[in-house]
Formats: sequence, C-alpha cells, structure tokens
Amino acid sequence: MNALPRRLAARNIHYGWVVAGVTFLTMLVTAGAVGAPGVLILPLQKEFGWSTAEISSALALRLVLFGLMGPFAASLMNRYGPRRIVLAALGLIGTSLIASLAMERVWQLVLLWGIGVGLGTGLTALVLGATVATRWFSRRRGLVVGLLTASSATGQLIVLPLLAGLTEAQGWRAALLLICGLLALAALAVFLLMRDSPEEIGLAPYGETVQAGSAAPAAAPPAGALDALREAARTRVFWILFATFFICGASTNGLIQTHFVPLCADFGLRPVEAASVLAAMGVFDFAGTVASGWLSDRYDNRWLLFWYYGLRGLSLLALPFTDFSFAGLSVFAVFYGLDWIATVPPTVKLTAARFGRARANLVFGWVFAGHQLGAAAAAYGAGLSRSELSSYLPAFFVAGALCLVAASLILVVGRPRPSVALTPSAVPAN
Repeated sequence: MNALPRRLAARNIHYGWVVAGVTFLTMLVTAGAVGAPGVLILPLQKEFGWSTAEISSALALRLVLFGLMGPFAASLMNRYGPRRIVLAALGLIGTSLIASLAMERVWQLVLLWGIGVGLGTGLTALVLGATVATRWFSRRRGLVVGLLTASSATGQLIVLPLLAGLTEAQGWRAALLLICGLLALAALAVFLLMRDSPEEIGLAPYGETVQAGSAAPAAAPPAGALDALREAARTRVFWILFATFFICGASTNGLIQTHFVPLCADFGLRPVEAASVLAAMGVFDFAGTVASGWLSDRYDNRWLLFWYYGLRGLSLLALPFTDFSFAGLSVFAVFYGLDWIATVPPTVKLTAARFGRARANLVFGWVFAGHQLGAAAAAYGAGLSRSELSSYLPAFFVAGALCLVAASLILVVGRPRPSVALTPSAVPAN
C-alpha cells in the first residue's frame, strides 16, 4: 500500500498531489453527471411529451439533495474516510443512471435522477474537495481548493459537448452510457489510489514538518452535522455566507447549467452549439477558479466576492441583449465563465477563518446546502417561467439582480479575525 508513496517521496513528490488528482477526476465525472440533464431536457420532452416544468421538478430535487447531503457527507467522511464514501457514491450514481435507461414515467425520473443522482453527487460535491484540501495540504490549500473546484468546469468542458453530440447522433441513452463508463473509470482510480489521510501512509500534510510515522496535526474531530449547524446558526456571518451562496447557486448550475441549452434553442441555436458555448465558459471558469484560489491566499476575500458577484450579475442582465449571436455569446462566455464558481475558494477561506479548521468542512457543507437550495429554486423557477410565460428571460433578469444584492451583502461581513474552533462556548460574535 505504501510502495507508491515511498517512490514518489524519493522524487520529492508528496502523495497528497496524487489524492488531489484522483479527487479532481471524481469531481470532474460527477459534475458531468450533474450537468448532463441540461442537454437531455429537449430529447426527454420529444420522446415522452413531458413539460419543461415536470422535468425541472426532478432536476430541482436533484439539486436540493446535492446540496443538503454536503454537511452529512462531511460528517460521514470524518468518521469513515473519503475513500469508502466516494466509492459508495459513485456506485449509487451509476446504478441510478443505468436504471433510468428503461424509465417511462415522470415519477421514475424523479426517483432516479432526482433522488438517486442527487444523493450520490451530493456525497462527492465541493465538500469532498474541501475535505481533501484540509486533510492533505497545509501549504497551498487555497490553490488546491481552486483546482478541485475548477474540476466541475473541466467536467463540463469535456463531458457536455460529448453528451450533446452523442444525444443528437445516437439518442440520450447513449449519452448516459458514456457517463456510466466515466463513473466506472473514476471508481477504479479511487479504489487503487485514494487514501483517507496522510497519517494512513505515514506522512504529514503537505507543508508540515512532522516526520513520517510520528504524530501528525490533529484531524477534525468527529462532530455531528446538526451540531455544527446549531452552533454556526448563532452567528450572523454564517447566514450572510448562506444567503450569498444561495444566490450563487441560483445564478449558476440551477440556471445556466440546467436551462442554458433549451434557452439557446428558443433563439435558434442547436444543442451542440449551445453546449459548445458552455464548454467555452468551462475553459474560462477553470482559469478563473484556479486564479481565485491563488488570489484568496493573498487578498481580502470579501472584496474578491464583491467583484465576482457584481460581474456575474451584470453579465446575466446583459445576456438577453446579446441577440444570441456568436460574438455576443462569446463575450458573455468570457465574463460569466471567469467567475462561474470562482466564489468557492474565498467562501471556503472565510468559513475556515470564522469557524476554525476543525469544523470547516462541516460548516461549509451547510453553506453549500444554501447554494444548492438556490440552484433548485432557479432550476424549477426557470422551468416554470418557460412553461407559464413562454420565456426563460424573466428568470435570468431576477438572477442578475440577486447577484448585485449578494455583492453588497458580502461586504457586511467584518474583516476576518484569527480562526477560532467552533464550540458551544466559543462562537464568533458576528
């Protein structure tokens, strides 16, 4: 088990980078599973005659569970280790997708894509990246969070255009089989290479000076997700982070990732062309999120979030005026893509600074739950807008305005103080 870590150590390579690479692959593939329904809405409507609102209800449930599983996933990882939880999650996602190949009713879509995929992807969401970065890295943690967060953009970059092309040429079932194959590849990598902690293989976290085999810095203590919520909920800063991340979700995967392809279809763009725009966003988001991780280690995270939310809001408000031309969508892809999920590294850093390293992943899990509640609201709300008003545009205007609200709200958070472990007797005053 320790042969590969020893060989890498002899070349001055820390095994944490291998674990980060496997985590990157896992989050990349599960991001493809989360985003896949965005290119499958139109084929499902055509084959089964389901309305946009009916399909959106299943996708909204998937996003709710994707978020609500975050804090419980963190608690499970703290107790049983990330490796077991990730393998179980990949198995659940794959089983749900394979079973959906034979679905014929809306309730089956809700059960398999809403509940099955929602629970499975929730176990491998951003909380996984935060857990790995916290356990394996003392130095360059912000950069690692940025890289792992960017994996969702990379998943979109690689997977969604392939899914759109396969769906157009072979049908939506062929696209799901591709996702299942990628899930199997990720599961194999996790089984062979993932380790729960550096102590398991006699190492210290990257950047620590503890010698291999000696006592490493204390890991996050076992703590219930609900206990963490009760304690964090006493603070104003938690609710500000929760609210701004709610808006973040409502303006990203709940809206763009779910409804951008059918929105473009309303303006005459084919699904493959719309997916290519999403892929371009993914390119810029990868660069923007990695850069955000680097910036979050060096600058005031509140002001970073102010600019991220402000620019995103302006880009969403401007989207309907692009006429959905190549030039207009290209400009949108740049400005929106650069900060799609660039909000994650500074939000993780603010959470760790206010609530302490010991419970950072648990509290961030609840903040991320807010993100997915916002995503679910936007996923359903935009579908309802399309069904009732024959237009997606009102949902985009609302999301853009909310982003401007988030830009102002984040500045209410005071300048971070030195981190304090979150306990019932030591809760930050603000």
